[in-house]
Formats: sequence, structure tokens, C-alpha cells
Amino acid sequence: MTEQRVYFNSRDKLIRLDVQKIVYFEGDGNYTYIVTANKHKVCVTLNLAHTEEALAAQLGSNARQFMRIGKRFIVNMNYIYQIDIQKQTLMLSDCERFLFQMPVSKEALKTVKDLVIKTKI
Repeated sequence: MTEQRVYFNSRDKLIRLDVQKIVYFEGDGNYTYIVTANKHKVCVTLNLAHTEEALAAQLGSNARQFMRIGKRFIVNMNYIYQIDIQKQTLMLSDCERFLFQMPVSKEALKTVKDLVIKTKI
């Protein structure tokens, strides 16, 4: 499989990332933090909505591997490890090197669970 890259450009820097190594994006106002599989966290000067638009523009139909969850997160659905609706947590992992746990509303988790079951991601 060929490596697909995504680019984020801000005033002072250009960031080039392998799409398969992006675990999730976390929005924080006018900034978005990109977290990768090696636990590297980089900040870009885009809000989460603009980050979502950039993914769609650069990746086309491949952008479907990323899912917006609530107001704060866009996750790579390939890394969804556990959905705990009762505890309101989503865990993302590659089952080897990392495990990220994030707080997500029950409604959003139910939507994610239904989509994962339906599409068998």
C-alpha cells in the first residue's frame, strides 16, 4: 500500500504527515493538535472545522477513515479499540505501542458504535 500524505500549512511552518500514522485531531479554539502513532503532538493554526475541510480536500474519499466525534475530536477510525458508553470514554490503540483514552459524550459514542458495527471497520 502506498503512503498517502496530508499537508498542513501555517504562517511559519509546513507539516507533512503520513495519513496512516495520524491517530486523532483535538480541537482547542482556533488551534488543532494532531496526535500521531509515535505519540508526537503537533499544533496547527486551524480550528477543527477547517482541519476537517483540509482532510476532505486533500484525501477525497479516503477522508472517510476520519470521523468527527463531538466538538473536540476527529479520530482515525482504524485505531478505535474500545467504546465504553457507560464510562463515556473512547480508546484508540494500535494494540502495541500506544493507548489513548478520551472523554466523549454518550450520544456521540452511541453514534460511533453504530457506525463501527454497520461498516465493520
